[in-house]
Amino acid sequence: MCHVIVTCRSMLWTLLSIVVAFAELIAFMSADWLIGKAKPASTEDMDNRTGGPQEPYRPTLGIYGRCTRISHMQLSRRDTLCGPYAENFSEIASGFWQATAIFLAVGILILCAVAFVSVFTMCVQSIMKKSIFNVCGLLQGIAGLFLILGLILYPAGWGCQKAISYCGHYASAYKLGDCSLGWAFYTAIGGTILTFICAVFSAQAEIATSSDKVQEEIEEGKNLICLL
Repeated sequence: MCHVIVTCRSMLWTLLSIVVAFAELIAFMSADWLIGKAKPASTEDMDNRTGGPQEPYRPTLGIYGRCTRISHMQLSRRDTLCGPYAENFSEIASGFWQATAIFLAVGILILCAVAFVSVFTMCVQSIMKKSIFNVCGLLQGIAGLFLILGLILYPAGWGCQKAISYCGHYASAYKLGDCSLGWAFYTAIGGTILTFICAVFSAQAEIATSSDKVQEEIEEGKNLICLL
């Protein structure tokens, strides 16, 4: 018989697992890893709101995508265009970024799988006599290691020609040049830290769902068990 067990700690772990997976996925897909050096707007580009020239803009560069402005000659304005600069994996700007993409993709795939499984932990607490929380916590720890490897390798690619075109000639491995780090990089770091927190917290979720109080309510014949 399926017993639905909901505790504060197990629910918090489930929510954190889902948030971490989405945060890492969004960061990976974003083009805002590097914010390039400011480029002055053309005198022909007018701001429709102020009537004056548009402010200088800063293009952004991601692992496989970028955002830049394109000109509309007939409309005398520029729009920001975001999309992948690499049509396939081999066209990613740096070998280090290719390795980063692999490590991050593997880590995110594991996190998404754990997030999916975590939803069902209210009904299923063990698989083949092993705690599903402990198994998921172990997988989250492994995913965190993949994420760390990806984030360590990423700055090594700042010396590639693509990054130099955005960050200036002073850019090199682990040196930003005229660029600055975007929100996606910080989100990936924050998500990695939360991944390890989830891995540790999974043990607390296991303790909460297998406590004596839970066992007492199961013995009383309750199918829905909610504990603070």
